[in-house]
Amino acid sequence: MPFGSAQAVKFNLHFLYLSMLPFDFSRVAILIPCYNEAATVEAVVRNFRSALPDASIYVFDNNSSDSTADLARGVGAVVANVSDRGKGNVIRRMFADIDAEVYVLVDGDDTYDASAAPRLVLKLLADGLDMVVATRHSAEQEAYRLGHRFGNIALTQCVGLIFGRTFTDMLSGYRLFSRRYVKSFPAHSKNFEIETEFTVHALELSMPVAEMATEYKSRPEGSMSKLNTYRDGLRILMMIVKLFRAERPLAFYSIGFFVCALSAIILALPLFATYMDTGLVPRFPTAILCTSLMLFATILLVCGIVLDAVTHARAEIRRLAYLSYPAPRYLPGPGTK
Repeated sequence: MPFGSAQAVKFNLHFLYLSMLPFDFSRVAILIPCYNEAATVEAVVRNFRSALPDASIYVFDNNSSDSTADLARGVGAVVANVSDRGKGNVIRRMFADIDAEVYVLVDGDDTYDASAAPRLVLKLLADGLDMVVATRHSAEQEAYRLGHRFGNIALTQCVGLIFGRTFTDMLSGYRLFSRRYVKSFPAHSKNFEIETEFTVHALELSMPVAEMATEYKSRPEGSMSKLNTYRDGLRILMMIVKLFRAERPLAFYSIGFFVCALSAIILALPLFATYMDTGLVPRFPTAILCTSLMLFATILLVCGIVLDAVTHARAEIRRLAYLSYPAPRYLPGPGTK
C-alpha cells in the first residue's frame, strides 16, 4: 500500500481511532475453525491480524489431512486440534476453552472480509449486543451460488415462521458474540447446522442482536468447499424440526393432536350416521381405529402440555446462566457524552 495514498490515510486513521477507544482489544478472540484449509488459513490469520492487531487468534484444526495446523502456527495463531469431526464439535470446544469478552467467529476459507471486523466489534460494544451477524453481499456469482442463496432464504424463512423474527442471512459463517452469549450457548449441533442453533438460541432468550452487511468473495484457487448443498441442507432442516420440538413442544405436539383427532372424527362420521339409522356398528375395525386415533391424539396433547412446562423451566435456567455474565461493555458512539 503506497504511503500517502487515500487508503493509507484511512488505514492509519482507523487504527488511531481504535487506540483512543475505551476498550481493551486484547480481550477480543478471533476463532477460526478449519478443516483442510492449507490454501487459505495463512491469509485469513494475516488479514485478521491486520484488522485487529491486539486480538488473540485461535485456529482449531479438525483433524486436517494437509498442513493447515502448521501453516496457521507459522503465522502466529494459537492452534488446537479437535478430533471429533464436524464444525459444530469444533465450535463447542472453542466456546468451552477460550475466555474473552468479544468473540469473532469466522470460517477459514478466506471468503469473508477481515477489514470489517473492527466495525463489527464496535457495533456489538456500542449497542450492547450479544450477537452481530455479518451478512454476505457479493457481486460474484461463483461466490454465493444461486442454489445456496435459495436454500439460505428458504431455511431462514422457515425459522422465522416457527420462532418469530429472524435474520436475513441465518447461515453466515462470520459473526460476533458477547461472552454471556458464548458461555450460555448449549452447542448441541455436530456439523454445519450449528448456525441454525446460534439463531434459535438468541431468539429464544430474546437477546439483543443485529446484522451488518459485509463483502463476500469466492474461494481462492485450490480451496475446496466442505459444504454439501443437499446433505447439509437436509441436516439443517432436521435441526430446525428438532429445535421446534424442543423449544415449542406445545405447538409441535398440537399439530399431531389435530391431525389424529381430525382423522378420527372424519372416519367416525359415517359410523355414527349408520348407528343413528340402524342402532348397529357394522365396521368394528374402523371404530377401533377411530378410538385409537383419538386416544393417541390425547396422549400427544398431554405430552405437549407437560413438555411445554419443562421447556419453560429450562428456559428460565438458561436465562439465569446468561444473566450470570456481565453485558458487553457499553461504548459511547461518536459525538455522545
